[in-house]
Amino acid sequence: MGLFSNILEKLGFGNAAAATPAAQAAPSEAAAAAPVASGPAPIAVVDVVAQLEQKAAANAQKLNWRTSIVDLLKLLDLDSSLAARKELAKELRCPDELMGDSAQMNMWLHKNVLAQLAANGGNVPAELLH
Repeated sequence: MGLFSNILEKLGFGNAAAATPAAQAAPSEAAAAAPVASGPAPIAVVDVVAQLEQKAAANAQKLNWRTSIVDLLKLLDLDSSLAARKELAKELRCPDELMGDSAQMNMWLHKNVLAQLAANGGNVPAELLH
């Protein structure tokens, strides 16, 4: 499991699928007689800002998760070390030219983590994606 998966988990993405492994078992006769729904299951929307604001309010540290990837990771109780951020940057395919400059990598990483949260069903305001 990658660091981005940990971020998703901390914010409550995909918990419904993980919580029901029995749903993948062989269907019973009664279930087999029931009509099968077609199409993909709808993505549950996660209010990322509300989740993070709630965590920030409960945290003794003043963390600026809106602009800092380090603070965002700290708020989620995840490793925010340079090594962990480089791992996350590689996972999200950060351009090589940004990997050598931690400040540029951090800015890219923050923007792209929020964009990936939005792409995975997170409700992230447009002003945080620019």
